[in-house]
Amino acid sequence: MTDHSPAERYAAARENREHPQTHAFAEAQRFRLDEFQIEACRALEGGRSVLVAAPTGAGKTIVGEFAVHLAMQTPNQKAFYTTPMKALSNQKFRELQDVYGEDEVGLLTGDTNINGDARVMVMTTEVLRNMLYADSPALRGLRYVVMDEVHYLADRFRGAVWEEVIIHLPSDVRLVSLSATVSNAEEFGDWLDTVRGETDVIVSETRPVPLEQHVLVRGDLLPLFDDRAGVATAQVNQELLRMRGGQAFAANSSFLEARRGGRRRGGYHRPGPPRRAERIDRPEVVQLLERSNLLPAIFFIFSRVGCDAAVQQVRRSGLRLTTADERREIREIVQSRTAALPDEDLAALGYWEWVENLERGVASHHAGLLPAFKEVVEELFQRKLVKAVFATETLALGINMPARTVVLEKLEKFNGEARVAITSGEYTQLTGRAGRRGIDVEGHAVVQWSEGMDPQAVAALASRRTYPLNSSFRPTYNMAVNLIDQFGRARAREVLESSFAQFQADRAVVGLARQVKEAEDSLAGYEKAMTCEHGDFTEYSGIRRELSDLEKLNRKDVTAGRGTREKRQREINGLRRRMQRHPCHRCPDREKHARWAERYWKLRRQTDKTRRQIENRTGTVARVFDRIIDVLTTLDYVRLEDDEATLTAAGRRMRRIYGERDLLVAESLRTGIWKNLDAASLAALACCLVYEPRGRDDGGADPRSLPRGAFRLALAETEELWARLDDLEQDNRLPGTEPVATGLAAAMHLWARGGLLDRVLLEADMAAGDFVRWAKQTIDLLDQLSLVADGELARTARRALDAVRRGIVAYSSV
Repeated sequence: MTDHSPAERYAAARENREHPQTHAFAEAQRFRLDEFQIEACRALEGGRSVLVAAPTGAGKTIVGEFAVHLAMQTPNQKAFYTTPMKALSNQKFRELQDVYGEDEVGLLTGDTNINGDARVMVMTTEVLRNMLYADSPALRGLRYVVMDEVHYLADRFRGAVWEEVIIHLPSDVRLVSLSATVSNAEEFGDWLDTVRGETDVIVSETRPVPLEQHVLVRGDLLPLFDDRAGVATAQVNQELLRMRGGQAFAANSSFLEARRGGRRRGGYHRPGPPRRAERIDRPEVVQLLERSNLLPAIFFIFSRVGCDAAVQQVRRSGLRLTTADERREIREIVQSRTAALPDEDLAALGYWEWVENLERGVASHHAGLLPAFKEVVEELFQRKLVKAVFATETLALGINMPARTVVLEKLEKFNGEARVAITSGEYTQLTGRAGRRGIDVEGHAVVQWSEGMDPQAVAALASRRTYPLNSSFRPTYNMAVNLIDQFGRARAREVLESSFAQFQADRAVVGLARQVKEAEDSLAGYEKAMTCEHGDFTEYSGIRRELSDLEKLNRKDVTAGRGTREKRQREINGLRRRMQRHPCHRCPDREKHARWAERYWKLRRQTDKTRRQIENRTGTVARVFDRIIDVLTTLDYVRLEDDEATLTAAGRRMRRIYGERDLLVAESLRTGIWKNLDAASLAALACCLVYEPRGRDDGGADPRSLPRGAFRLALAETEELWARLDDLEQDNRLPGTEPVATGLAAAMHLWARGGLLDRVLLEADMAAGDFVRWAKQTIDLLDQLSLVADGELARTARRALDAVRRGIVAYSSV
């Protein structure tokens, strides 16, 4: 430990006296807290909110845990811990239970409600948003809210929820915002300061475990950066640059030789004759990492099929990474964690092959995997029993699965429409998993060489650590009726104007307005320079410019008809006569003035364009809100009198309908088009409203496969209703929603009728994990219907919910 001077020791002692809670909390931790963690905890103890932006694995969550600790020091105070995903909520729930006991910690994730009156509640962000709109009694005594992974605010589908929570939380609640390293943390902090009061912004760009960057070429790990040049210069390894030019690399200069105890002589060797840098098979890569003591490793493969195929390749190679004792431990854990799964479903889930792969020490991890299976993989990896995981990028989003090494097979992925390069932010998020705090002295990021790879581009990805956080906020129908109910129309517009989206737009307006001011100064100077004693040169130059534009158009537009060309020619002749008769035409300095005039008009066009940008950005969120109110007024959810808005009975019901299709669901209930459905058919129809097809799939099913009878009639009426609403939205310049997707209806109908899992998955043509995810979203909607629908339909929704929530869908690890 570094010796401190007497002055430094005195200052530290004074800080500890002023922040006794932080000092006691820090002393109780297993490791010494970093400076940014101490700073954030002291800010919270001082009564301020905090935004903490730090790299993956840096220990941001300790600040959130301190907020929980503070709440627990005062009787009747509460702390809510929100996460963007149910898996993260489950994980944090278990961790906090270990600290505070089962009675003090609860969990709310939409489909799970455990100990709902606890002082410490873990929940998804959507659950907290719904509680705020419903003015839930559970909010009483709330003192701290932790928003983990707050950079999800940029997510175009769900990001608005984070802003809604931040805006609507009671003013006396302190907010702990935990974010990945973003390049505009100060801007986000300024907004938080505006809407939440005093907020300290604490940024750390230091990884707790240093990251070594490598490129894997033919079984050799070459450093991405030339370590002789020093970290500050981040110069790309010259051998990689020579390979880019088609030359070979010196094998005996590799990282691996040094790691295996070899010696470099004379630095980098002169390259030999060119040879092709072929990719090596995945089992060979795993073996290479094992020999080099670089396991456990996560291989990021941007394809579920690719992840499963990688596991099969390792299996077929006969590679085994575990000892007999480890295999026995794996079997015991798997059996205990999956005991609740029905025996008849195990074969359909590929259970036995999955267990055999786990016993070899390898696994895949992606959204198509059954949640129970994913949790087992995560636990085994954390216990160092599974050594190699082949995963999609979803694993990088906050799950506690650090590795010694992260391998990226490719630096591009399919985004649903095309193959695109990953961003520096994504690269940072993925490689952030490398390096286990307290275990590894360094983490390792490995990029596999491929033909056409540019080492400079890889180095640029690895060097840029940050990405901007941009708002994706937009008003919804549900948001509009809740705001009107709480605040009235005028105040609701003000609330929306306080969103981060408008804050960013207004900040941009400040910069644009400065540009306009500077341009106006320049325009005044140009006007002065082209002043002509013969007459108004601005007017004269305007005629010249109009004439020039018309002549250019006439020359280019060769397809114009004779009548059009003759009309244009008459206009051109008229402009020429006006120009020649203008007093400035006879000025001896005419062309000198004209040069200034050209600059004037060019800048004037740019300035007019900037002014239009300002007009478009100012009040954008409120304008969308007004259009939504127009739609709701047309459909009689809202009534306007003297520009004041009140909710009708239908509007009051919509307050409790959440989701992308809030308006369609509300209208379907109001028009009664679902009232004749039985439980299985209502489950199938609810599934049509939540299901979002992947990639190029249009989401449609073969009409012959759809359930018969009342379902088809209700579906046709729902689709017709969607079309009418879409037309109304288009008329009001709103984006509308995607058409109803029937692709999973038959499978959900079969499942709700008690069908066997293997038949249901065959009908669905999807992985078990995907089916479970859509089933749980169907349950969320059915739960809403059971609460807001009338009479028999509400009872049908409850029966449908129970019919869907069975078997693997009902399984929960908590």
